[in-house]
Amino acid sequence: MTRPDSDDLTTYELTGERHSPKRMRIDTGDAEFVVGKDVNPVEYFLGAILGCLNSTGTMVARDMDIAIDDMTVTIEGGVDYASYRGEQSDARPGLQDLDVTIAVETDADEDDVDAWLAAIEDRCPVTDNVENETSLDVAIESA
Repeated sequence: MTRPDSDDLTTYELTGERHSPKRMRIDTGDAEFVVGKDVNPVEYFLGAILGCLNSTGTMVARDMDIAIDDMTVTIEGGVDYASYRGEQSDARPGLQDLDVTIAVETDADEDDVDAWLAAIEDRCPVTDNVENETSLDVAIESA
């Protein structure tokens, strides 16, 4: 796959500062939030998927002239925490499967709703990262 020109990319750089073993303050440059205060990191990740499906679904509906009266997106996934805890396990430490359900109220017909969903699946950046491998380089930097 050809890598897009760096001029075409919107780059995000977030910084996390450890507050405790279970809490980290995240600074996005525009806002701050604490992972571990209200929800755990897996719930933040799942919430990011829901939020991106909502915003992408809204944008796609606008582009397709579909009126969305109401939308509820539900996600469910399971994690085997054995590896995370350092226990012997054949399971990956991450989410094993994700099931997403979108309940939408609209006056659009079934074909338009199917096309809307297909466009969401094609355009949502967060679900793209879940469905496709994204390289990750973790490095140690001395403080």
